[in-house]
Amino acid sequence: MVSKKYKLLLTGFFMVLAVGAFAQSQSGYDVYDSSVISSKSMPQQNEFWNNSYNFPAKPRNMWELGISGGAFNVIGDVNTKFPTLGFAAHLRKAFGYVFSMRLQYLNGTAKGLNWNGSENFAKNPAWDDYASVQRNNAGDLENRFGFGGPLAATNNDIVYYNYKNKTQDLSLQGIITLNNIRFHKQKSSYVVYVGAGVGATAYEVMVNALDANGNSYRPLFSAIQGGSYENRKDILNQLKDNMDDTYETPAQNQGDRRPKLGDNTLRFSTTALAGVAFKLGKRINLALENRHTFVKDDLLDGQQWTEHARGDASLTGNWDSYNYLSLGLNFNLGSKAVEPLWWLNPLDYAYSELNNPKHMKLPKPVLDDTDGDGVIDQLDREPNTPAGAPVDTHGVSLDTDGDGVADYKDKQLITPTECQPVDADGVGKCPEPECCKNIGTGVGGGGNCPSDYPSVTFSGNSTSLSSDAKAMLATAASKLKANPNCTITVNGYPEASKASQNVAQRRLDNIRTYLVESQGISTDRISTNAEVGGGDKNTIDIKAN
Repeated sequence: MVSKKYKLLLTGFFMVLAVGAFAQSQSGYDVYDSSVISSKSMPQQNEFWNNSYNFPAKPRNMWELGISGGAFNVIGDVNTKFPTLGFAAHLRKAFGYVFSMRLQYLNGTAKGLNWNGSENFAKNPAWDDYASVQRNNAGDLENRFGFGGPLAATNNDIVYYNYKNKTQDLSLQGIITLNNIRFHKQKSSYVVYVGAGVGATAYEVMVNALDANGNSYRPLFSAIQGGSYENRKDILNQLKDNMDDTYETPAQNQGDRRPKLGDNTLRFSTTALAGVAFKLGKRINLALENRHTFVKDDLLDGQQWTEHARGDASLTGNWDSYNYLSLGLNFNLGSKAVEPLWWLNPLDYAYSELNNPKHMKLPKPVLDDTDGDGVIDQLDREPNTPAGAPVDTHGVSLDTDGDGVADYKDKQLITPTECQPVDADGVGKCPEPECCKNIGTGVGGGGNCPSDYPSVTFSGNSTSLSSDAKAMLATAASKLKANPNCTITVNGYPEASKASQNVAQRRLDNIRTYLVESQGISTDRISTNAEVGGGDKNTIDIKAN
């Protein structure tokens, strides 16, 4: 039955750990949340917000209230029974991200029983109802009751030391968290900690020396003397089956020479502990902990005498201590406060700010543009463009007509494809139109092409044809129709800027489109030419070829 209970307990423990492993919890806290900053710390926080101090103020953090239960055992001269139970409660407060302090109350009951008998117990008053060997004034060994003569071994009793210890203590402990400061991970679902403390221990020890009728266990003890380690379990079972559980006899103590709390012995104690806590949520965690307490007393188990020298026992060489192995639930208490600081990673904000700056005061970036073309050096594919040269978004000199000569060197910005390749100045050589190669006698015009074509004027940056412009173009079209072998060139005179060149080209295109689509002139009879600085930028001239 007991083994089944422990199996169920372990199963429940691992289920809780599994829940904790998948529990969603947020690491860190919002450094801009003033509700978690005390009024005393607000001046520092304000300086931090204003970038005049590098460190934010420490936030208020919650208290931890914990309860636990587990195995409580005395480590002494008598074999301890395992498990015997204890329980504890504590309050804990963080004073930094690593150090915290805990006030803990512990209450435990421990039992012990030796499987090997002892006969050198004359100095232990708890066993006064038993006959033990002792040394007399003459230096001889005899039965303490004086019968049987010197060293009458058959009349000496054997006893089996046992005890029941009830202990309470109150201790103040300093605890150090080992793994919450993490350099390569944002948060942890568990923390490992160690600690030490001082306190006061009050205990009372009783011995089961008599049965329910007030008689000694002499017949039982005598019947099983002479046991060995191999049959220790059988001996212990025989003792348990035949002894009651009254523990009616006070164990040996220091009497009036000891400090007391009521009927309990009161001693100063020191504690060492280690544990691991698993986070189940922002306000609850599960802790597995082992705590060992040292008391400068050898009577926690009611026994302090060795088996030798026979008849004149000496004190044992070590003090007794007790251990508490526990499983506990801890709860975080408080509002307008962050989790206890041992659950937070103080590097969380620093790394977050480095990776995604929100508060950092960054200097204004310096972006060099050595050639002054408006494209910073880091993105400039042509870092030495001459001053004033028009460039594209990559800092490369423009070549609008694609003739291989950059615009800033091109004396003919818009060279028709049929006039390429071009010379070093970007000027092309256009082939003579076929119509002009075979010009014979003019038709209706005496053999010569007209030269008195009108000019078209635009206003501002307009590219659309006005009614006057269309009328002039209709006149030019009528002359072309009257001379079918004649061709014309439509000339524009843009400025050097790209914008002016684009306006001129659209005007030329619109004129040619109007002559072709509205007036029925063949497109191969009309050429266009843009000559930078060749005339008035708002005037388009029509010239005979």
